[in-house]
Amino acid sequence: MKIAVPTWQDSVSSVLDFANKLLLVEMENGVETGRSEISLTEQSGPERAVRLRQLGVNVVICGAISRPLAYMLSSSGIDVLPFVTGPIEQILTAYRMGNLNLP
Repeated sequence: MKIAVPTWQDSVSSVLDFANKLLLVEMENGVETGRSEISLTEQSGPERAVRLRQLGVNVVICGAISRPLAYMLSSSGIDVLPFVTGPIEQILTAYRMGNLNLP
């Protein structure tokens, strides 16, 4: 499974549509197996959706996201978990533990 998180410094970027970097985390059976930082230069929603599909992303954890981009991702089979804020490591830990929806 691949999880993409748009980043700004060490936190989730406030808006996926304008993020410049993604943290791509690979997980297997709840254990992180790899991680890389991806430069996101695509500007339009459709270009970003195609890029995420090409990267093999299964889940996007993000702050705000436009409805069109959210629809493009979800219609491509990518789960979108929007309106998440905070430090990346805390967010990934909460996701692994199934507690991402808790404050």
